[in-house]
Amino acid sequence: MSTLAEKGVKIAKNAVFSLFLKRATGLLGKPIAVVVALREVAAKLDDVNSKKGPFQQTIDMVRTLIRLVNAYVTGAYRRIEPSTIISGLAVLLYVLSPIDLVPDFIPVVGLLDDLALISWFISKFRDELVSFQEWERTHAAEATAIAASVPAATDVTLTNAVTELGHS
Repeated sequence: MSTLAEKGVKIAKNAVFSLFLKRATGLLGKPIAVVVALREVAAKLDDVNSKKGPFQQTIDMVRTLIRLVNAYVTGAYRRIEPSTIISGLAVLLYVLSPIDLVPDFIPVVGLLDDLALISWFISKFRDELVSFQEWERTHAAEATAIAASVPAATDVTLTNAVTELGHS
């Protein structure tokens, strides 16, 4: 039987995921749209009922990924390859999207493809995530100041960003 990370590799090589890579590449230059997507992914994670055991570690790493992409987009953290950020953002967009290989409304099974893809990303980019967590511990004040300097989005901008993400 294949591991969750091995299943994630298969998803990462799938044509559906390549669409999310393209979308993530396009969004990377639009910080407000990325922030909207990150907030939606965080909200989706908050809706998960079972946050105990091994799932808690996965959720914690996804939250680290959200903070990492946010820090990259705001310019606070650039010690990472843009291709890694694009892959991470694509994973988050896949998790957020109602259109994926196994629909999320199917109990338990619907979240397995999301978890598999997240597991693949974490296993492939663990060192980068750990480096970012260390940077967060030593540069927390700097990161907070830069994140606070991002202008607040207007309703029109938020609507455009959500439309860009493929939501209605």
